[in-house]
Amino acid sequence: MKKKPFWKYFLVFLVLFGLFLGALFALGYVKFSQIQGFIKLSKAGAFAPPPTAVTTDIAKRTNWQPTLDSVGSLVAVNGVTVSTDLAGIVSEIAFESGLKVRAGDLLVHLDTKQEEAQLHQAQAQRDWALISLKRNKELLGKHAVSQADYDNAEASYRQAQSAVDQYSALIARKTIRAAFDGVAGIRQVNLGQYLKEGDPIVALQAFDPIYVNFSLPQQDLSQLGIGMKVELQVDAFANQVFTGKITAINSMVDQSTRNVQVQATLPNGDYKLRPGMFAKLSVIMNESKSVVAIPSTAVHYAPYGNSIFIVSEMKDQQGKIYKGVREQFVKIGQTRGDLVAVDSGLNPGEEIVTSGVFRLRNAAPIVINNDVKPESELAPTPSNS
Repeated sequence: MKKKPFWKYFLVFLVLFGLFLGALFALGYVKFSQIQGFIKLSKAGAFAPPPTAVTTDIAKRTNWQPTLDSVGSLVAVNGVTVSTDLAGIVSEIAFESGLKVRAGDLLVHLDTKQEEAQLHQAQAQRDWALISLKRNKELLGKHAVSQADYDNAEASYRQAQSAVDQYSALIARKTIRAAFDGVAGIRQVNLGQYLKEGDPIVALQAFDPIYVNFSLPQQDLSQLGIGMKVELQVDAFANQVFTGKITAINSMVDQSTRNVQVQATLPNGDYKLRPGMFAKLSVIMNESKSVVAIPSTAVHYAPYGNSIFIVSEMKDQQGKIYKGVREQFVKIGQTRGDLVAVDSGLNPGEEIVTSGVFRLRNAAPIVINNDVKPESELAPTPSNS
């Protein structure tokens, strides 16, 4: 069979390659036309995201009472764990766990039968010694006995009286009484139980009034003074504010933390505050301070800095005016309720976004809807859920 010339195969290859290049050029032209069309639509705003619905508020200047905020622990004015200093068997329990007791009330009585018997014997010896002393005194007046006999009789009486006092003291030490007015804790003894020296009986706490101990940095020391008002909150009564006054400031600053310890006293007639509670508190300064306060929901908190979004008129690429936002970094101060103070970065009278800040970016279009917006109060009182 006769082979075809090489040039014929080469001609076929050139024709096929030309068709391939033509198809590729045609496809590229179509795609280029499509991209140019998309660019024109994008410049015309066809692909712009829809405006974000937000709520806004006007930044206002208001007067705040400056505070020094801290955390502390509640401490009883008087608090002890009642125990016995003598061993013995519990013969009587005269208190109920969790109830109030008065100073001098009987708490626990240990068995004192042996001491009482010894006391009766000592009392009898004392009484006999007293009779002998009186007799010797009469005889001494008649010069019937010597002064030495009288002195011996008087010494015998005093020895007998000291024995009576000794056994009375032993009985008193086994009669455990409340040292002060307070509230008894949960009892830790039972009838018939043998107690060793130092065994706990019950915790006794006096907490009306009650102390709160807290610390503040040493740079605040110049602003502190005895009698300054303190406001306190605890988790158990989150919606209630307890008030008291500073009654003591430690005489030295802690070398490890450079903090000074402060103690305040609060009335606690209803016994809501208990020793050991964790408390958040504020020391109220005497003078007021003017601040720009905004809702805390308006702040976009971020590791690189806190910012807010200010509403302003903006122009798009076609020169059309629309309502957008401008991101502004701010320095945040103290927080009160639902509001936060802005120390710098915001001027009074500027309109800021108060909700929806996490969906915004710089120059983003917005739609303002203030028909329903979160409330912002200086002292919120949320309802129980």
